[in-house]
Amino acid sequence: MNKLEEQIEDYLRFSQVERGLSQNTITAYRQDLEEFFAFLKKEGLTSWPTKATDIDAFLAEQRDLNKATSSLSRMISSLRKFYQWLARQNIQKLNPMLEIDPPKKEHRLPVALSQDEINCLLEQPDTNKKLGLRDRALLETMYATGIRVSEAINLKLKDLHEDLRLVKVLGKGSKERLIPISDVALSWISSYEEKVRQPLLLKSGKNSEFVFLNSRGGALTRQAVWQIIKRYCKLAGIEKDVTPHTLRHTFATHLLENGADLRVVQEILGHSDISTTQIYTNLSQKHILQVYKKAHPRA
Repeated sequence: MNKLEEQIEDYLRFSQVERGLSQNTITAYRQDLEEFFAFLKKEGLTSWPTKATDIDAFLAEQRDLNKATSSLSRMISSLRKFYQWLARQNIQKLNPMLEIDPPKKEHRLPVALSQDEINCLLEQPDTNKKLGLRDRALLETMYATGIRVSEAINLKLKDLHEDLRLVKVLGKGSKERLIPISDVALSWISSYEEKVRQPLLLKSGKNSEFVFLNSRGGALTRQAVWQIIKRYCKLAGIEKDVTPHTLRHTFATHLLENGADLRVVQEILGHSDISTTQIYTNLSQKHILQVYKKAHPRA
């Protein structure tokens, strides 16, 4: 291990012990710094660069490898913190990272499913099977409410207000909000509760307040929901990159396409800033153009 590698190890130990950073963050730092070190080794550099041009050359190589903007941003952040540590340790005072700007964020439109695609997806679970019935209730709930996957797996029976057709959700920043839920979704939840959830808890001897449970009577995980959606998308022949968040995007897009007010959608989604919600107007505008072209005699 040479001097630069030792300094990387010292920095990672400092980050873990002194700063108390998580193992995931340490792993990310290690990956970024090891890639940087490999680049320096390849270029024949034996000390940490002091010129921004050397950093730019490294980042250009990363871009050539088709690294995502988010990965480049993280890498720049990792190097920035590392150089700050080098300065504090009197290892190197010159900091070229002061001249490096983070890459501009990519404003990618979120993926949304069409009405036909979401209908097809919802029909995939075999509701004659216990887990199929649970999955149908879960998917219907996520599409009917636009709740996040974390909100779905933490949904409790006491949060369902069937008489009011509302669901209480604890969102980001521990903010509560009430969301309308469709009769269709409530019907599937009721069927799942009666035929699957209650018998499962009786059999397992467990007592859970969560609505959606795994086959052992425990709460579902985010990973489990992700796998459920991926499996049914494959069965439905949907080739889009669908995640649990896609159902939230689809919910918002379909509301706007059918005339919902942007402020109402913002309230339901729990966005503190309406600019976060406005990204969906780009999606609905595409729909408006399609309708216009189809309906206008001279379009």
